[in-house]
Amino acid sequence: MSPTAAFRARRGLVLATAACLGLTGCAELASIGGVATAPDLYSLSPKSTFASDLPEVGAQIVVEAPTADASVNTDRIAIKPNPLQVKYFSGARWVDRAPLVVQRLMVESFENTGKVAAVSQSSVGLRNDFTVITDLREFQGELQQGAPVEGPDSKPVLARVRLNIKIIQEPQGLIIGSQAFPAAVEATEPGMLAVANAFDEALGRAMRNAVEWTIRTIDAAEERRPARYPGY
Repeated sequence: MSPTAAFRARRGLVLATAACLGLTGCAELASIGGVATAPDLYSLSPKSTFASDLPEVGAQIVVEAPTADASVNTDRIAIKPNPLQVKYFSGARWVDRAPLVVQRLMVESFENTGKVAAVSQSSVGLRNDFTVITDLREFQGELQQGAPVEGPDSKPVLARVRLNIKIIQEPQGLIIGSQAFPAAVEATEPGMLAVANAFDEALGRAMRNAVEWTIRTIDAAEERRPARYPGY
């Protein structure tokens, strides 16, 4: 082999080795190459229908990002095969971390009522009259005892949601209401889409109840406190 050819061979070996190390190994890269597929993404919908007697409030509301434990604070879709274990559906994700999904949908649901002066995810640029604090206590699928755990094609999967809501009156920082809003809906058929639809319906029920209760609670608080701008 000529010196030039030997140099080129050594150079190619060095580059290949560096590439493999940068990608955590050629063997891993080869194995990943055969199975690397993007997960299916699932979104949920805000509520758009509410009680006809819902009062109109002049308050501006900030909806904070919900708190949640580590099993829920993820974009992975949780499934509990038993009360003490959490697994996740493979090949499926929410479009964002579950608390951020719920926050966005809560804001949109408040907007869809047409009964609040303004609502936002942030107090920046908004005169914050009330803050809605949510604890996302439950946001998972559940399997009844004895059901297989392989995935959404095994029935029955029950989508369970629970929102714990606190309303803070600003600027006093006074809690004027605290309430839990649970909901559970069983998937009507096998398949991940049916599971997502069950989540959508369960979250929709919880959000509708939470939004209506929040607006009524704020309306009662507004009636009790003095006008914000005396003389106008």
